[in-house]
Amino acid sequence: MRFALDALFADVPAEQVDEARDFYKSRAAGRGPSSLEELKEARAKRSAPPAADPPAIEETIEAAEARVPVRIFTPIDGPPRGVYLDIHGGGFYMDSAARGDKRNRELADALYLAVVSVDYRLAPEHPWPAAPADCEAAALWLAEEADARFGTSRLAIGGSSAGATLALATLLRLRDKGAVGQFTGAALQFGTYDLSARTPAGRRITDEYFIQAYVGHVEDRTVPDISPIYGVLRGLPPTLLIVGSADVLLEDNLALAGRLSAAGNDVELRVYPHSPHGFTGHPTAMARTALSGVESWLRDRITQS
Repeated sequence: MRFALDALFADVPAEQVDEARDFYKSRAAGRGPSSLEELKEARAKRSAPPAADPPAIEETIEAAEARVPVRIFTPIDGPPRGVYLDIHGGGFYMDSAARGDKRNRELADALYLAVVSVDYRLAPEHPWPAAPADCEAAALWLAEEADARFGTSRLAIGGSSAGATLALATLLRLRDKGAVGQFTGAALQFGTYDLSARTPAGRRITDEYFIQAYVGHVEDRTVPDISPIYGVLRGLPPTLLIVGSADVLLEDNLALAGRLSAAGNDVELRVYPHSPHGFTGHPTAMARTALSGVESWLRDRITQS
């Protein structure tokens, strides 16, 4: 059997590939904080999130004996047809739900969705299992309250980077409690699914400080709530995996796609050429194409009757 990575590439115009190649050639590679001191400095220097108009409704929800802050957007031109639970990225130790306000406002209006974003607790002040516990609480709240609150019980979930990891961990928690049935899809962008360094993909990031900050206190990091690649993955909703061909997490996403498919799930993998980690947040036409594809995929799964 012959296998070529470009066989998995998403269908994008050649000019977008050329633009992305040129953009990343001229752009210095970034890296995350490598110590607590660098993390504090990075947090202090982070710019304010771009504002959304109309702004989010800020609320604290209660579920599973937890109180979790969330930010809620509803479409400005009609009732919601579904609800999307958004989990932000940031290496488990940076950023907030507000960082996604502008994008979530656009998503709510474009797809007629209620979008609920979770302000989960951050490491190292609140290491695992704080973050997945908060995300689970928000998901359980939606499963119980979405119909009364938003007029629809059709749910989807998604996130990028650490947010994708937490979204998958949340689905596994819900599946084990028999509460995953209302979720019609999961859109996961460049998540990290092995934090144990046991797989070749996991060993590529083993020295990253975010792992120490988030799960440095855990001896066995193959726990599926930490490293979902090791979980029993059957019984999950349709999943879209987005990743760039130049992402350090590419192998992680390839492996997850294989395991999801082998477990009998509906999974679609889209690999974008010449794109590094976090590429959907960059000012390129390819990023816009990828995000438009996510919207179309969600529309097909959450808003169709």
